[in-house]
Order: sequence, then C-alpha cells, then structure tokens
Amino acid sequence: MASNNKSQWVALQKELGYSFADPALLLRALTHVSRGRDDGAGHNEVLEFLGDAVLDLAVSDLLMRRFPARSEGDLSKMRAALVNTSALAEKAAQLDLGPLLRLGKGEERSGGRTKSSILAGAFEAVLGAVYQDGGFEAARRLVERYFTCDVKEKKLGQQDYKTRLQEISQMLFHAPPTYRIVSESGPDHDKHFVTEIAVGGKVLGKGEGKTKKQAEQQAAKKALGELQKSGGRAA
Repeated sequence: MASNNKSQWVALQKELGYSFADPALLLRALTHVSRGRDDGAGHNEVLEFLGDAVLDLAVSDLLMRRFPARSEGDLSKMRAALVNTSALAEKAAQLDLGPLLRLGKGEERSGGRTKSSILAGAFEAVLGAVYQDGGFEAARRLVERYFTCDVKEKKLGQQDYKTRLQEISQMLFHAPPTYRIVSESGPDHDKHFVTEIAVGGKVLGKGEGKTKKQAEQQAAKKALGELQKSGGRAA
C-alpha cells in the first residue's frame, strides 16, 4: 500500500467501522480488473461476486428483522429497491471510494472513477473483503451501518422513481439522469434539500426533502411525469 495513500486508507477503514487484519484484501477490493490486467496484479472481480451474495443475505436479514410480518414478495421488492447499481454507487460515493480506485489506463482516461458500475462493484468488493477478513458478522454490521437509514425511509409499495428513471433515461438517451443540489438549508438535525434533475440534457423538474435521497426521488418522480406527458422526449 503506497505510503502517500496511507492516510486515505486509514480514513476509509474508520468510515467503514472496520479495521482490516489483512490490508492486502482492501487493496485488491479497490483494484479494477482493467488495472489487474495491466500490471498482472490481483483484481476485485471475485470479491465483488462474494460481496454481492453477502449483501443480498445481509439486506434480507435486515428487512426481515424490521418487517417480520411482510411477505416474501414484499421483501423481495424492497430489497430490489435498496440494492441496485445506482444505490450502491451512492454508497461508494459516501465512502469516497473513487479517488482510491486502482484503474487501468483505459478506464482512467474514460472517467472510470465516476462510473456507477465501477463504483457499485467496488462497494460490493469492499464488502466481500470485509467478509473474507472478518466473517459474516463484520460484513453484516457494515451493511447495517449503511442501509439502516434507507430501510427506515423505505415505505412498502413506494415506487423507486430514481431506478425507473435511470432505466428509461438509458433506454431513450443512452445516458443516466443527472442530479444537482440547488439549495441546502436548515440545521444538521433538520436539513432541507432542493434538487434539480436533468434528463437528456434538459432540466425536467425539482424535488424537495429532508435528505438528498428524498429530494432526488421527488425530482425523479416529476421527471417521469414530464417524460410521460411529452411522449418520451426530454427536449
């Protein structure tokens, strides 16, 4: 592990709430396959595969404990809303994984540090590394740390507008929607966010909420309505 990155690695482990007995696992978790191919080092594909399975189990456990009376179908829908590429990329951004990723030259040039798929994979790989290093309980605590708030905010039957809009935007414009915080006000315990959303290069609405996620969901809902009215045209 490079010495100039030492403080970043320490900060990451503090943010994770987990200290690695084998730091090489964390290094591998943040090494994209493109870098592994370039220099012959190990990469994170297998850890990502492992983390994906651990995440499904840990989120299922979290949902079952919080909603013991819900049906299998209901729980499956909630898990799908919580665990998707967009949501996992957000978790990676919270952890500031982008600057720590080890990428090949091609991915570096093409903006790999901000790609949702790479960030989401890195989050899963880090979870897989925690599992391999410290066992399921350590991984479960990490999932609980980062998903409990989402579970509390999630209402059964509430549509995940962001995920739906992401799918439509990719299909129509071959690019994801973009969110921009227009304003942030209030004290830490009572924040208010206003978020603007653009799809296909055009602003289609604003959303408000007590969290960034709520504001983005409301903005995505409005954008979906606008696209529906215009027959799928952003401009």
